[in-house]
Amino acid sequence: MTPEISPYAGFGIGLRTDHYGDFIEHDVPVDFVEVISENFMLEGGRPLRILEQVRTKYDVILHGVSMSVGSAHGIDEAYLARLKCLAERIDPLWISDHLCWTRTSAHNSHDLLPLPLTHEALDMVCRNIDHAQNILGRAMLFENPSSYLTFPEDEMTEWEFIAAMARRTGCFLLLDINNIYVSAHNHGYRAKDYLAGIPHEQVRQIHLAGHTPGPIIIDTHDREVADGVWSLYKEALRFLGPVATMIERDGNIPSLTELLSELDIARSLAGYEALQAVS
Repeated sequence: MTPEISPYAGFGIGLRTDHYGDFIEHDVPVDFVEVISENFMLEGGRPLRILEQVRTKYDVILHGVSMSVGSAHGIDEAYLARLKCLAERIDPLWISDHLCWTRTSAHNSHDLLPLPLTHEALDMVCRNIDHAQNILGRAMLFENPSSYLTFPEDEMTEWEFIAAMARRTGCFLLLDINNIYVSAHNHGYRAKDYLAGIPHEQVRQIHLAGHTPGPIIIDTHDREVADGVWSLYKEALRFLGPVATMIERDGNIPSLTELLSELDIARSLAGYEALQAVS
């Protein structure tokens, strides 16, 4: 049995190299930072030293992009060993990754590739998650992906798949609001149905990010959060209890001041929804 992850209602941003100096030299008004696990999994080097300094001031979340829980051949054992070592060194709030596959036995695509929503795929994903959580000795969070295609073999909705995954493995959820918005547009379903269908009690974190609009919306993380995503965030807050919220930006990195202004919008919306809930 993997340990419980307690609710945590902080607000944070992704730690990127552009802002290393700000976090080391100043007190940044965030509760936590999230880092890409793979960037810090090698021993030594400046990134790890920076992260250790940041960890003395802020809570840290390790967010992976290469666990590949959707790989039929299983999770790379060397990868799990390096991740466990990093977690023991940093003592993160939690470790998260994505519901996707990224690698074969010989190749890492460095992309978050989609899974067929079948019972066979669900069995495989659950086996891999169980194994990862057992090796790491802790429960993990898994993020809903953005999606641009579906499979004719699909046997359930994505939210049904995720609900079954969380129930069977005891894992928790990282709810990416932008990804729900993107996928709902691209596949023609209602984002509110997605929000209603996930196990709300398993959600521990929310991602907010920007996308590139068009006939097919692309999840690019290179611009500010769109109005439609903010509206969906407000809707999600109606369902959820205390949950960590962060702004995710991976391209066209703005000043820290701009990111913190976006984070203040999330704080304001969360505060307003909390007041509405008790009034």
